[in-house]
Amino acid sequence: MPRVQLPAVTPKRRAWNKGRIVGQKRSLLPKQVWAIRARLEMARNLRDLLLFNVAIDSKLRGCDLVKMSVSDLVRDDRVRERVSVIQSKTRRPVQFELSENIRKTIAEWIKSAEMSGCRFMFPSRFHDRLHISTRQYGRLVRDWVAAIGLEPSGYGTHSLRRTKAAEIYRKTGNLKAVQLLLGHSKVDSSVRYLGVELEDALSIAEQIDI
Repeated sequence: MPRVQLPAVTPKRRAWNKGRIVGQKRSLLPKQVWAIRARLEMARNLRDLLLFNVAIDSKLRGCDLVKMSVSDLVRDDRVRERVSVIQSKTRRPVQFELSENIRKTIAEWIKSAEMSGCRFMFPSRFHDRLHISTRQYGRLVRDWVAAIGLEPSGYGTHSLRRTKAAEIYRKTGNLKAVQLLLGHSKVDSSVRYLGVELEDALSIAEQIDI
């Protein structure tokens, strides 16, 4: 009896996003920023407080944020008011300001025992790593938003990158400024990143009379 050759069956791989909510993550509202900040201040968790505040102010991607060194923020024992960082994704420089309160926190943090001998601003608590990983950072963000009653699946590290830029856009409608602050090469990228809708654009246009 001749043998019948059956077609090979390739097992289906589980989709990477099965069971996950994907898509653009929400930015935080000002009241939510203050709620997270207050919790970290009460806990006296200087590293995480600084990580959160610098993430909001710098608008950096997580991969650039976690690798920030002490020398990026401090020069000649003084905390810089303005900082410039070369983005690893685009190799383009992006600048940001540090508020007075954040500069005070940085000065306190670099003098703490936890920072003794550390080159990076956000050292990992795992001994085999010099700084926290982007995965660790992502877990921290989920913990922060969950602590104030938000659904963690709707937020991520890009929520912090987007927060201040979204607020600047809401208050000024200046996409060019947002483009420069986010380090995007094109305004179109900022439009997509912020999720600017036609209604937003029309509302801005209505305010301009020429």
